Amino acid sequence: MTAHHTLHVQDLMLGYGERTVIDGLDLDLLPGRITAIVGANASGKSTLLRSMSRLLAPRRGAVLLDGQEVHRLPARHLARVLGLLPQSPTTPEGITVADLVGRGRHPHQRLFARWSHADDEAVATALEATGTADLAERPVDELSGGQRQRVWIAMALAQETDLLLLDEPTTFLDVAHQVEVLELLTDLNRARGITLVMVLHDLNLAARYCDRLVMIAGGKVAADGAPAEVLTQERVKEVFGLDSRIITDPVSATPLMLPLGRHGAHAVPRPPLSEHARTQLR
Repeated sequence: MTAHHTLHVQDLMLGYGERTVIDGLDLDLLPGRITAIVGANASGKSTLLRSMSRLLAPRRGAVLLDGQEVHRLPARHLARVLGLLPQSPTTPEGITVADLVGRGRHPHQRLFARWSHADDEAVATALEATGTADLAERPVDELSGGQRQRVWIAMALAQETDLLLLDEPTTFLDVAHQVEVLELLTDLNRARGITLVMVLHDLNLAARYCDRLVMIAGGKVAADGAPAEVLTQERVKEVFGLDSRIITDPVSATPLMLPLGRHGAHAVPRPPLSEHARTQLR
């Protein structure tokens, strides 16, 4: 099991230019658990994640890793503890899977030091854990979307951090690959105890695979807790402006949000297609 580090967001204010995105946000991450950050578009989810990984400096407040401000920690020390998988990372042209995953070892290598047996083991373990070992010699740009996402996760695992931040890891993936990636991350969390923090758009997938939901609205935390506590009809309406019904997922027993749409619960059934229309569709 991995050693658990603490990550605490304290009175955080973030923004771009004259625009404030996050204002006075407080958050404690649960060590060894999976947390999903959810909210409407432009609510500041990715901005918060960027600041937690020190890519964006706060205007006020701080992000504390084990009680120390991340923006004051040496870059190499931070990279050994905390990893970030950004949304839609750029793949270097022509790079193979093994070479890309090997880049995760950079924080552990010293100046002029040679590639070590420990580096080989870390890369091999990451490839095996993500089911990408048989792809090691293939160029990354020849892979499917789901395979590429697994390779990027393998690179983050090769970094051997105890905290991993993922910005929309299921973006641009079809439903099967979304489930595949989230099940992979869940398995890694259970096997290694890695603390995972993910920005997710799909509320139902977040409720199914995460221990905790943090709902962001108006630059602050609107709700924080177990999925059954956070995913309610009232909060979905308040945060997303959407009428919904919350039922129990018959597969996972987690909350399942059903959007009502414009017609709500009294939607008018569509009339059956005419024979002519059915012919046109054939």
